[in-house]
Amino acid sequence: MRSIAILQHDPLQGPGFLQDCLRAQGWDTRVIRPAFGDPVPRRSRDFAGLVVLGSDHSVHDRLGWIVAERALLRDALACDVPVLGHCFGAQQLALAAGGRVHRNAWPNIGWSQVWVTPAGRPLLGGARTVEVFNWHYDTFELPPGAQRTLYGTHCLNKGFTLGPHLGFQCHLEVTEAGLRRWCDAGREEVQALRGPAVQTWADIQLDLGARTAALQAVARETYRHWTNSLTRPPLLRVGLGLSV
Repeated sequence: MRSIAILQHDPLQGPGFLQDCLRAQGWDTRVIRPAFGDPVPRRSRDFAGLVVLGSDHSVHDRLGWIVAERALLRDALACDVPVLGHCFGAQQLALAAGGRVHRNAWPNIGWSQVWVTPAGRPLLGGARTVEVFNWHYDTFELPPGAQRTLYGTHCLNKGFTLGPHLGFQCHLEVTEAGLRRWCDAGREEVQALRGPAVQTWADIQLDLGARTAALQAVARETYRHWTNSLTRPPLLRVGLGLSV
């Protein structure tokens, strides 16, 4: 069975809840860390799907692994291997598909409500609004042929779909414990920033458990929708029943 490749670029931005969902569905995952020396695969068809996570780097940084990763995504687009991008990963996907990435008007850090378009509602369990977690300075323009799925007050393009490919300018994959580590590590960064889309360090952590749980309920539906576009694994025995 082909596994799902997860490209991770930062220790604090791991696959978290996403990997839990994939494993619960019976998928094998292979975590690849290009920023830390792991070679970037050349053939997308070696995998059932590709996940590209966030990064502190810009997609415009002239680093070999960023260029190689984008070439892999272009190959996935050409071969119809489904891609799921979060934040930096969504920007990489947008660039690979012919879109543009540029500085957003304001830093976007913390929790914010975003609106779900009609095209996005089937992906997010029918939700019309979602509170998501953000940590980004850049944003993407929709690539040719893509449909907007999420939009926000201080960042227009928060999500898009392009065939089987999904990109999110936010983090659906976070866990409560992971967010606490991320926020603790980025406390000075947050406190030094100003802007209408930057929350205080205290506000980010307010009701963190409940906020994360609510986000995960939506993310679970999104990840199930994405994996439905993949070549299914063989029957797996789960408990007393069978799952595909």
